[in-house]
Amino acid sequence: MNRFSNAAVFSILLGCITATTPGLLAEEPAAPSKETRQGQGSGWRDLTEADFENVNCDPDTWTWKDGMAQCTGKPVGVIRTKKEFTNLELVAQWRHLKSAGNSGIFLWATEEGMKDLKPNALPKVGIEVQVLDIGYETNWEKSKGKPSDWFTSHGDVFPVGGSKMKAITPQITYTRDDGSTYVVGKPDSSRSFPTKRITKPVGEWNHYYVRAINGEVELWVNGEKVNGGKDCQPNKGFLCLESEGSPVEFKGLRIHELP
Repeated sequence: MNRFSNAAVFSILLGCITATTPGLLAEEPAAPSKETRQGQGSGWRDLTEADFENVNCDPDTWTWKDGMAQCTGKPVGVIRTKKEFTNLELVAQWRHLKSAGNSGIFLWATEEGMKDLKPNALPKVGIEVQVLDIGYETNWEKSKGKPSDWFTSHGDVFPVGGSKMKAITPQITYTRDDGSTYVVGKPDSSRSFPTKRITKPVGEWNHYYVRAINGEVELWVNGEKVNGGKDCQPNKGFLCLESEGSPVEFKGLRIHELP
């Protein structure tokens, strides 16, 4: 007579599998609380002028007033943190002061990727979280007669230069207000595209919450998770703020370093 029920046998087998395969049944990391997404709670601190140094901008490209970083956009270049980071959470508010403005936040930019960087150049290594005004995308569509098929203005995330990243959303179909659709990206794209288009237009403040842990980047725009990438190389480096041709402002910069 079989002394074990099917349920008992299944339980034993499941226990063996779990014991020999760590993480098989591991849960996804908990979603960040509203408090965390606002940069509040234990371990958070402000990022101020004292945390940054110039890389290849002019001395007057960036000015700080009452905790706000104001950028003229000229020349193209970056400022970087004085410290390198590996695992972190970052909060930033940003707004463009001119339609079609372009900027970005670099994660894990390396010393080598910024070595001898001249004005009007950007880091050669790192992961960029795009900060792009809606007008840029609008102008592209007007000039080309069709929507962009390789970028958006709503929080793209991508590797620069020789960096690597596996896009969470390498290709996506968007629906216009009139119901028509268009595709952005390709199945093998290393650039990841937002699942929601919720960036606010020129002159209005946008809010980013970025979680970068163990080579994986996740981006929340204005309170909603929209994008990300994983298997990033490098996964340690400096944070940079980008100057790219037009005036932009950042405020509420806060960071939480993680183990």
